[in-house]
Formats: sequence, C-alpha cells, structure tokens
Amino acid sequence: MIATFVVLIAGILADNQNRIISEARMRSIVADELNPIRSKLETYINGNVQLVRGLIGTVATEPDMQQPRFSDLARSVFSERSQLRNLAAAPGLVVSMVYPVAGNEKAIGLDYRTNDKQRGSVMRAVASGKMVLAGPVDLVQGGRGLIGRFPVTTSAGGNKRFWGLISAVIDIDRLYRDSGLVSSTLDIAIAGRDGQGRSGAIFFGDAAIFDKAPVELNVMLPGGTWRMAAIPKGGWPTTPQNAWLVRLLILLGGLMIVVPMIVTGHLTTERQDNMRALRQNKDQLQELSHRLKIALDTSEIGVWELDIDSGKLLWDSRMKELYGIGSSMREVYDDWRDTLHPEDLARAEAEFAEALATGSAYNTEFRIRLPSGEIRHIRAIGSTYVGANGNRKIVGVNWDVTADVETRATLSEAKRLAEAHSAELEAARHRMEFNALHDPLTGLPNRRFLDQILADRVRKFDAGARLSIFHIDLDRFKQINDTMGHAAGDEILRHAAGLLRSNARESDFVARIGGDEFVIIRAGGSSEEDTALASRIIEAMSSPVRYKDQECRIGVSIGIAAQTAAADELSQILVNADIALYEAKRRGRNRHETFTGALKTAVFQTKQTADEILRGLEQNEFVAYFQPQFSPKSLDIIGVEALARWDHPTKGLIGPHAFLKTAEDINVVAAIDQKILEQALFQICRWEANGIHIPKVSVNLSYSRLRDEGLVARLEQMSIPKGRLSFELLESISFDENDVTVMSNIRRIKELGIDIEIDDFGTGYASILSLLKLTPRRLKIDRQLVLPILDSPAERRLVESIIDIGTSLGIEVIAEGVETLDHAHILKELECHGLQGYAFARPMSANDLATFVFERRWRAA
Repeated sequence: MIATFVVLIAGILADNQNRIISEARMRSIVADELNPIRSKLETYINGNVQLVRGLIGTVATEPDMQQPRFSDLARSVFSERSQLRNLAAAPGLVVSMVYPVAGNEKAIGLDYRTNDKQRGSVMRAVASGKMVLAGPVDLVQGGRGLIGRFPVTTSAGGNKRFWGLISAVIDIDRLYRDSGLVSSTLDIAIAGRDGQGRSGAIFFGDAAIFDKAPVELNVMLPGGTWRMAAIPKGGWPTTPQNAWLVRLLILLGGLMIVVPMIVTGHLTTERQDNMRALRQNKDQLQELSHRLKIALDTSEIGVWELDIDSGKLLWDSRMKELYGIGSSMREVYDDWRDTLHPEDLARAEAEFAEALATGSAYNTEFRIRLPSGEIRHIRAIGSTYVGANGNRKIVGVNWDVTADVETRATLSEAKRLAEAHSAELEAARHRMEFNALHDPLTGLPNRRFLDQILADRVRKFDAGARLSIFHIDLDRFKQINDTMGHAAGDEILRHAAGLLRSNARESDFVARIGGDEFVIIRAGGSSEEDTALASRIIEAMSSPVRYKDQECRIGVSIGIAAQTAAADELSQILVNADIALYEAKRRGRNRHETFTGALKTAVFQTKQTADEILRGLEQNEFVAYFQPQFSPKSLDIIGVEALARWDHPTKGLIGPHAFLKTAEDINVVAAIDQKILEQALFQICRWEANGIHIPKVSVNLSYSRLRDEGLVARLEQMSIPKGRLSFELLESISFDENDVTVMSNIRRIKELGIDIEIDDFGTGYASILSLLKLTPRRLKIDRQLVLPILDSPAERRLVESIIDIGTSLGIEVIAEGVETLDHAHILKELECHGLQGYAFARPMSANDLATFVFERRWRAA
C-alpha cells in the first residue's frame, strides 16, 4: 500500500510537470507568433506618423496655404508606401482642406468642436500640444480608421500662435491585413482605443480572450499604447499532446515496482494462513475429541463396532451397562442377539442384515430384556465403512429411549384428549359465531352479518352477479308494541321473518338489521322480478296475525335498489334502497318504491336545502318581511303580519313555500319562528323610536312550538309590549282538549298580553266550538274564500256569514288576499274589520315599511 501510494504521488507530480512544461511551450509558440505582428503594427503606425510630420512643418511656415498647395504637398506624402487613407487640414478646428478630395467631400466644413465623436481626442491634442492617435473611429466620409491629430503652431514676429490641426487617417483594415492580424493562426484581441493601453476599450477581437490567460504584449504608439492578447485558435489545449504517452510510461514504471511487491505479499500472507489453519485444525481436533468424550459421558450413549468379515463385536463400557452384560461377554454377534425381546427379535435381525447387505445407514429402535427381567427401549444408529486392513465394518451407537417412549405414549393420550376437547371448542366457536351473526329472535342474519356481506360479497354471491337490495320496514309495528306489549311485537317479528323467508329464494340473503327493519339481497333478478317479490311481500304482510285471540294487522314499506354494474359498492346500493324506502313511507306507506336517478336528485336537493337552512340559521339569513293590514273604513294601518323570508346569498329572497316543508322535516320551524319573533319585537321598538306607531304585529306560531313546554318560560324572558303582539295559529291545527300542553300554553300566552289569532280560517279543523274554547282575538279568512266573492254570490254569502259569526262572538275578522279595490269595497260593505292584500301593499322589509308609512302610499290607491 505504501509503495502504491508513493508511485501514485510520483505519477501525479510527473503528469503535472509535463502539463506545466507543455503550457510553457505553447505560450512561447504564441509569443513567437505574436511578436512579429506587434512589430509590424508599431512600424507601420510610426512610419505613417513620420510621413505626416514633414507636411506639418511646411504648413507651419505657410499658414495661408490653400487647397491646391495642400494637395501638391500631400500627394508627395502619399507617394510613399503607407496605410494612409486621407489627410485633412483644419485651421481654427474647421476642416477646409482635404487630400484626396474625391470621396472626402463630406469632411470639408467639419467643425471638430461640434462633433461629439471626435471632439474629445481633438481637445486632448489641442490641450497637450502633442500628436494624439485616436481610434479606431467611424469616419464622416465612411469607413473606419485611426486618426492622428497633429496640432500646428505658427511663429509670427517671434510669437507662437495655434493655427489648427492636421488630421491623418490611417486605413485600419489595411493596417490589420499588412501587419498579419487577419491571417494569424491565433485568436487575438486588442484593447486601448485612443492609445489608452489596457484601460482602454477593446476594439479588435473577442473581449473574452483577455479572461483566458492570454499572452499579452504592449504595442508602443506615438502618444499612447495598445495592449494585445493572444491565445491559440479554439483556446488553450486542456491536455498536452504527449499526456497519454507520459501517463502510460508512468503506469508501466509503477507496475514494475508495485506488482512484484503485491505478489510477494500475497505469497507471504498465504503461507501464514496455511500455518494458522494447521494450528487451528489441531486445536479443533483436540476440542472435538474432548467434546465428544463429554457428550458420550453426559448423554449415556454406548458405542459399538462389528467386524463383518470376522464377526468380532466390540462394545464400550456404556454399551455393556445398557445391556446388563458383565465381563463374561464373548464379543460376538450372538451376545447382542440374545438380549433382544422375543417380539422384536425377527424385525431387528432383518433390519440389521439389510444394512449389512446393502451398506445403507442403519437406523432402528427395538426392545431388550435385561437379566433382571427389566425391559428397555434402545435406539440404534450405525454406518458401514472399510477399515485400514480392508475388512468391512459397521460402527454405531445405542442409547436408552425408554423414558422417551413412555413420554410419547403419555403425549399420545394427551393429544387424543386434546383433539376431543378441540372438537368441542370448535363446535362452541361455530355456535358463538352463528349467534354473533344471527338475530336470536328470528334466526335471521343480523346487521353484523349484513356488513360482512356488503364488504365481501363473494361470501354469499358470485363476483359477477348483479345484486338487488330490498330495505323493508314494518308499518304500525310501534303501535302494536306499545298497546299489546313486547311479546306481541316479538311474535309479529317472527311472523314477518317467516313470511320473508318463504317468499324469498333459497339463494337470497334475508336479514333483520334492527327493530322492525329487514333486508333482502338477491342476485340475478330483473326489475320485474324485484317488483313482483315486493308485491308478494306486501300482500302477504297485509294478512292479519292472531295473538292471544286478537287480530294484529301490520303493513310493510319497501325500498328497492339494484346494481347497474357488478362493480358498484353494495354499501351505496343499501343507501339507495334506504332512500327509496323513505320515499315509500312519504307516499303513504304499505307500498314499494324503486330507486331512480330522479329520486336521488330529489333527495340530494332536499338534503342540500336542509344543509343550507341550517347554515342560514347560523348566518341569520332568515329575515322578517311585513305586510300591512288596513281598516276598510278609515284606511289606517291597524297592524302588520310578520312573514318569514330567506335572504339566500346566491338565490336572493325566497318565500316560505321553497323551504318550509324541508324545515318541518328537520324540525327547525320553531327556530325560524323564534328569529322572526325577535326581529318583529326589535322593529316595534325601532319604529316607535322613529315616530311610527304600528298598533299590532302578528307572528306565526308553529304547532311544534305551541306544544313546547318551555315556550312560555322563554317568552317571559323577552321584552314584549303588552297588547302589541299577536300569535297566528294555523286553522289546520287540531285543538284537541286532551292536549294539555297546547291548551295550557295558549292560556298562559294570553296572560302575557299576547293576542291569539286563527289563520287561514275556513280551510282546516276550526269549528264554532273551537272558537268558543280558544276565544281568539281575531280570525283571518283564507284568501281562497275571499278571491271568488266578485263573481260568486255563494262565496260572498259564506264570507259574510264568517264575518257575522266573528262579530257575534266579539272576534275581529281580517280578510286575506284582497287583490283589487273591488274586493275592498265589497268587504267594507260586509263590515269586515281589516283588509290585507296586494291591493294595498305587498310584504316589504322593515325599512321599506317605515318609508311606506311616512309617505302614506296606500292613500293614492
């Protein structure tokens, strides 16, 4: 490992040194190619500058020089081989002379002081009084070039005066070609626009070259420098050309050092392992011999050996002890044969002879008889082999298994007893399982068994079968249970279970799932067969059942739902059957209904409406609307009726017809009544505070709330102005004298100063006796009786009679549904006490009612 590590480090160092040398060689090659280019640039630029300097001296001595003279002088400069493109003279910093004129006409008249692109370098030349090499720049006359700005001064009378500038334009593209930049095999970049060196802008090549460790050289210019950077085409090579050759040589040298060391180390290790293995084998043999001796001593096993060819038998001391033989043993086969139990003698000798003949393993068990008469059970194992002298031998062991045989016999008897006991337990388990899954009264499967079938249908039905579920509920069962006792109810349940079993098929699953509810699940039936089964069950259940000389009659309502596909969840099908059962009960009981999509939609809509009602109660969405009641004589407002409206967040304002039935089903009508009552009491106080006097406010009181024993206690806790509140009771309520709670609540409500009104009079149960018993303050004639009075004399006489009855009993009569003024005139003639209807005002909010009263709008009508 050390040699490998040293060779590896040496190889890495050698490879790294080769890379450094290769990089240095490559940089030297790049520098050698870049130096001639730099020299040419310096030579060409300085040469061009020197050509122009002679012209400057002539201009300084002839400050009034004109274009012809300037052209003659400039022509002599251009006769030399140079990269000059044109010359321009700018007395007073305004170009007035150029050479050659052709192609440079645009430059004449150029004012350097106003040209943003060239003003900077011009002003530097003027300020410094020295030539400034600017560019490369974009030329006014087109193209790009380097511009040498030469300030010119004249001497007149010994005084120096600034004359202007001579600008020499060097063709930058020709300079690049002549200096070899364009044809170079290197990637070159040049920085130092306007001769500013490394800090100047990059004007030639890719700017990224300066970030790739280039070879850099300075180009010395008149009045400044450029900085050149160069790298090989495509960048520096990442790997030296001879890298793999060097690495191969390093590898071969390392292998020559390391491989012999590895081989030597492996051989040394193998020799040490062999010596260690020999020592371990010797130690293990000694330990094995020792353990074998201990095992034989502790296990009381005897070892024997028989020389098959000579018949000599060798026994150790333990064998002699097992067989009860002393030193008189003859050491022959007959010594063993004589000890065998007579009943096992033939079998034992046959098994031993077979082992000797075939050479197979000897494994047997037999009994021996000791000289003392004791019987022992011996287990014998042996194996044949060929000895060192070539004789065939068999060696084996014997041990006493008498205790084991006796134990096995005991265990066998115990096992027999245990199996008998297990059979009894299994029978008990089956009985318990049956009881756990069946109804003890009817013997039918129970709800737990049904749940198992719903979760795992293959327990009872084929996987691909279409299943139908019947949810069955007994009608009038509770009355029988309450009037005739639970024994009669149990008899009815047993009778119903028997009828269901007799009408169902043998393969159908019939269960009682609780109370008076049953379920039938059947496979493969069509919708017509399902309907036929339901009809048979209803007909069978309609027959009277005799119990103790009394006839008991029950009915049955059935909901049916079927799978549309075998994969449909049975738990959902049961829910669908329950929905259908609910619909059957809603339609009058003693009938069957089949679940449909429309039924599901109706139930879902009802549930959604119920959920929204509960949410609406929590969010205070139920509000009171008020419809005024008028005196037919004075047209004054004599009261208002508070009506419930639902201010639904998405559906807008909803009347009672859309939610009252569902509210009754979920038993929240009383809660809605309470909210309307609270709002009505609040508005009474609010109207009074605003100077609006409403003599009376009528609020509906549902029958369920009227039967509430805690109603009066809650009313006593509220601040109710005496004589200003009336409770309207529907005439459809039956005022049974036996309902003590209802009559007591009505009496105590009157004691609180709250009037009682009978609503919808003429359509329900109210009679003259009811009016005498309740003594209401008012009764309201239903709009169904009021509307026809314009065309029907009989209806008019009926309404007149109701008014006369109320007047005679001291009860005010208010007519509902006054739709037109003609109705109002007739009711006034009939001396009705109050009018309520659209002819005067529709139900409105509390704020709208306040505005309505202030503006007295009904007077206009």
